[in-house]
Amino acid sequence: MGVDGRLRAMVALSQAMAAAPTARESWRAAAQGACAALAGSFAALSVWERDLGRLKVLVNAGERAEGEEEFPEGESYPVHQFPEIAEFLHERWAGGGGPNAWVETVDHAAGAGAGAGAGADADAGVSAPAAGPPGYCHQRVAALRRRGRGCCVVAPIVLHGRAWGELYVARPLGAPLFDADDADFATVIASVVAAGLAQTERLEEVRRLAFTDPLTGLANRRAVDARLDEAIGSYRNDGAVVSLVVCDLNGLKQVNDTLGHALGDRLLERFASLLSVCGARLPGALSARLGGDEFCLLAVGPSADEVIAVAAELCARAGELELGEGVACGIASTGDPIGEVPSGRRLFRLADAAQYRAKAVRAAGPVVAGRDGTVIRLADTQAPPARDRRRFRDAPPSP
Repeated sequence: MGVDGRLRAMVALSQAMAAAPTARESWRAAAQGACAALAGSFAALSVWERDLGRLKVLVNAGERAEGEEEFPEGESYPVHQFPEIAEFLHERWAGGGGPNAWVETVDHAAGAGAGAGAGADADAGVSAPAAGPPGYCHQRVAALRRRGRGCCVVAPIVLHGRAWGELYVARPLGAPLFDADDADFATVIASVVAAGLAQTERLEEVRRLAFTDPLTGLANRRAVDARLDEAIGSYRNDGAVVSLVVCDLNGLKQVNDTLGHALGDRLLERFASLLSVCGARLPGALSARLGGDEFCLLAVGPSADEVIAVAAELCARAGELELGEGVACGIASTGDPIGEVPSGRRLFRLADAAQYRAKAVRAAGPVVAGRDGTVIRLADTQAPPARDRRRFRDAPPSP
């Protein structure tokens, strides 16, 4: 590939990463773009998970061998097996150098074609001496043989001044070997990928903040809206049980007025922790703060009785907090006889009515729509309270 071709490949890679809507799509775009730019048959992108001490494969692109998944969940390797990432190159950077890519090949007798500049050391199954750790023979050589590949080029990825992971591109047995120019080009590709990953991280952080309550770390109202829309779609399509628990934390205003907002925030954070712990008993449940003293728990799949049991535990534990006056809790579940649920708005209105019923009668446990004779009537005949801050995207009110 000439200079113009390489330039076009770099532009295509950058554009694909910039247009990727999710982190996974960005990883795939990076691997596919690098594979095309280096005329490879396979590429992988891996991240160094420092806290777990491993190099985790994020994506495999191109011609995958048997057992290789595009987005593997369990493919990772102890980082001590990769000293070029954790030790050698780190020392090189600390000394003022830059991260360089290197080439590795199977031995010539194993069937690799003649390389243009890979050198005798590369043919012997070690890294190209101009780039990799001198005399270093990596386990990748055995992996190349096992997967029918003849050579690979490995480029460290540096993000925010630290080793982030690596980009790996391979060619099949019989194809021309990567050479020193390819290694230099791979180093440039890795820097472009690093820039794309930095942008992806920023976008993911923006998305996270957009769907997270900053005080408690729970999901926020926007996240509930989105998840509830999806949940009602599942309910209407395949009958999945959707349950919504709405909670109003009692006594927050009094704590704020008499003890100060710092302790009020402490109460909110403590209850949020309880909600998260109790909600964890329901697989996949979303714990959220709607705003002020209002929280909710959204579950898809568990039965109504399972959700009620969790809500009852939440009420009991909230009553034991050193601050506040417990919680008023209302539940609406499609697993109960609550009538037609055409939208998330309807389910929320029922759960909200049950919560106001719980507050009115000072219930120690949850009030459940469909099991309390007044809740559905209240939801159908009374307008939502003026202080209700919840507004859903499906604008027409439910009957």
